[in-house]
Amino acid sequence: MKIRSVEFLSSVVAPDAVLPDNLPQIAFSGRSNVGKSSLINTLIHRTRKKLAHVSTRPGKTQALNFYRVNDEFLLVDLPGYGFAKVPARVQREWKELVEGYLARDDGPIAAVHLVDARRDATDLDRQMLDYLAHVGLPTLVVVTKSDKLTRAKRAPRTRELAEELRLDPEQVLSFSSKTGEGRDELLQALEGVLENARGGGRNE
Repeated sequence: MKIRSVEFLSSVVAPDAVLPDNLPQIAFSGRSNVGKSSLINTLIHRTRKKLAHVSTRPGKTQALNFYRVNDEFLLVDLPGYGFAKVPARVQREWKELVEGYLARDDGPIAAVHLVDARRDATDLDRQMLDYLAHVGLPTLVVVTKSDKLTRAKRAPRTRELAEELRLDPEQVLSFSSKTGEGRDELLQALEGVLENARGGGRNE
């Protein structure tokens, strides 16, 4: 897949809100400060003029942000979770927003869940993956910040995280927003998801 065009459509703050387009949606999730905005900007080749906001305050994103890519699909940036300084009430609202959206019949056809290469998988990561499985969403796990590890440690670390999350290693991909490692593989995986959707996916 080649990224030809990207357009920010809107931010959605209610799980039952009208969605901005009827194209197939792919949701991106992960803990606060996992590098999700950086990954999205790298994925769509935005480095100088960033489309997804990279915040110095983890947990700042409090809405579902919709981007139309190639007029083919919607990339949906979900709010980060797990940042300790966010009030419990806000965390509950995020949970309701994200879970409500993921469970919609007209919601995403797949999800990409991010974990940090330098951190162990958390109970919140497992809960998110369990929920994605519960609502029947195919999910790819992306291990971010791989450039923080030596090249020799990257593949073993990816396998370790796959074991921690009880996933097939083929479901886990190493990625670096700094070097671009994993970008082509992730785009290829997204293209495969969209091809499957054209044959009769969740949004049809």
